[in-house]
Amino acid sequence: MSDDIRSELSDEKYWFNTKTNSVEFGKLSAAVYRIGPFDTEHEASHAREKVAERSREWAEEEEREDPWR
Repeated sequence: MSDDIRSELSDEKYWFNTKTNSVEFGKLSAAVYRIGPFDTEHEASHAREKVAERSREWAEEEEREDPWR
């Protein structure tokens, strides 16, 4: 396994817990409550904004691809 993939799967990342609205280091909570992984605590603390931004981008992309939706 490459170092990049190993790093992605590692517990040594930051996660945003949607149940507690807090940042965690490592996989401390159930997967259903985690957003991430993130490299920094700062990035994880802005997880909800990142999710909203990506959702807008995906919706805009879908609209461009299929304007009749």
